[in-house]
Amino acid sequence: MTIIESAVEINKPVNEVYAFLSNMNNHQQLMPENIYNWSSTEDDAQFTIQNMAKLAIKISNRVENKELTAIPTEKAPFDVELKWTVEDNGNGGTKARHIIAADLNMMMKMLASGPLQKLADHQTQKLKEVLG
Repeated sequence: MTIIESAVEINKPVNEVYAFLSNMNNHQQLMPENIYNWSSTEDDAQFTIQNMAKLAIKISNRVENKELTAIPTEKAPFDVELKWTVEDNGNGGTKARHIIAADLNMMMKMLASGPLQKLADHQTQKLKEVLG
């Protein structure tokens, strides 16, 4: 498994950050410009990554005010798990971490690990912007 991580500190309490992340409708605000055809409900989302693939994901696990895990609901180009963890940073704010675990062969790792890291970094930065 290839693990890609990005973390950010947000000046909001854990329960607010978790509540935002636990609704897949909010995740569209975190996506980069190359994502289109977005549709979502509270528990799942479908979208197209420009020049790559169509993805459908759903929240498979929720641990209130701790973590959320989303997995593909349709066949993806590779097995992938998208996880968000949130924890109190000790100052009334939240440390949010986005973890992408992908089962990539050597060739896919060379092609996909850079874009996946960019995606994780983009989403954590957008989360900080949106929640301020």
